[in-house]
Amino acid sequence: NGVSIFRDANPELFKFYESIQLFDTFTSVWFSSIYLLLFISLIGCIVPRTLYHWRILRAEPAAEPASWVRLPYRRRERVTDGTVSSLDRAETVLRKAHYRVVRDGASIRAEFGYLRETGNLVFHIALVGILTTLAATGGYGWSGQRVIIEGQSFTNQLASYDSFHPGSWFAEQQLNPYGVTLESFTPEYTKDPVKDVWMPIDFTAKVTVTEGDATREVFLKVNEPLVAGNSQMYLLGNGFAPVITVRDPQGTIVFDQPVAFLSQDSNLTSVGVVKVPDGLSEQLGLQGFFYPSAVNLDSGALASNNPEPTNPTVTFNVYTGDLGLDSGVAANVFQLPVESLTQIAGRHTGIDVVLSPGDVFDLPGGLGSIEFTSLRRFIGVEIRHDPTQTGVAVSTFFIVAGLLASLGTRRRRVWIRVRGTARNPELEWGGMSRGDDSRLDAALDRLVDKTLQTLTDKVTRE
Repeated sequence: NGVSIFRDANPELFKFYESIQLFDTFTSVWFSSIYLLLFISLIGCIVPRTLYHWRILRAEPAAEPASWVRLPYRRRERVTDGTVSSLDRAETVLRKAHYRVVRDGASIRAEFGYLRETGNLVFHIALVGILTTLAATGGYGWSGQRVIIEGQSFTNQLASYDSFHPGSWFAEQQLNPYGVTLESFTPEYTKDPVKDVWMPIDFTAKVTVTEGDATREVFLKVNEPLVAGNSQMYLLGNGFAPVITVRDPQGTIVFDQPVAFLSQDSNLTSVGVVKVPDGLSEQLGLQGFFYPSAVNLDSGALASNNPEPTNPTVTFNVYTGDLGLDSGVAANVFQLPVESLTQIAGRHTGIDVVLSPGDVFDLPGGLGSIEFTSLRRFIGVEIRHDPTQTGVAVSTFFIVAGLLASLGTRRRRVWIRVRGTARNPELEWGGMSRGDDSRLDAALDRLVDKTLQTLTDKVTRE
């Protein structure tokens, strides 16, 4: 992997990076400290604010200010319906607008917008939930990748993965037993008439899933994962797997299996490696190039003009020597150590190896033969287990809901008092908002107008 490559290329720098845990980010002391401090700061913010908000919710609206001069909103209206009746109607309007109202004889005090702080607290609590679930994902989640060739099966056990990325607290018992067999893979392409290139429009993998004694047939597509056990399988890639047969000089088969070739362009020109460590007098390595629809260019080189296998052709550079498989060091199946091998056929040797399905090439020196037997397809899948998906979804919902409530609500206070004389009673409205509120005047004007509309007698505006 990348860490191993960096270690080999920079041994001294690697020691320094390793000493400060740069290759163990999520389990390092410094990352854990940052994460823990973030938790502490959030909780230290949430707890006192929650307690204070709880007291505010249980308290009555703020008392009338001693002076109304500095209130940003003031309005006085003359009424003839009687002050008690007018206050009753004003109280009704305020309650319908979801204000908390307290009546003090000839005055009213009301408050609105507690949802703003509630939403703010919900947002921060949900943020703690997100951080908690992400930490759990890094601990208990896992993911792995696997190439599955048509006709072959995958079983959900550690040894079956091509690569595997466990969480910090992963245990092999977390892998629920099930098997997946790739029956067939069908791609669909369309040609862009402007750019003159083939473009994929759909991929469908027909698989058979076995869980215990139950067997079911499933169609696996992009963004439509297969759910089996406690994991999800996602379709990530695909390609061709030529079936290569290698025989010794007596005709005995020493290698006979499909080999996945990795695509290099939109026409699925692919490269692959075949390693034959046993059965011949020397170890054999084949560096292959596959063309689904081979055509000859003016330069004499081969290319593919179509991702569909209308003229499947494979070419090989053939090498002999030590493949490095007995060193005990893990080797990349898609790489061949050509620097330490001897090329006996292929490019630059004067002996071309160009095969179509059914073609056989006799190796130089009577070493044996190579046959391009048939062609299969393969898919690349990723299997993931994330035990916190529900927690993340719920936390995300509350983050959005809390944010919308916090941004869309304004905290407002309203006071109404009786002014004027017994013959000419007046109601005076005063209001203010906690924080900037460009809609304060319009919002309170609507409340006053609704109150006036409910009065039975004619109202004369000053």
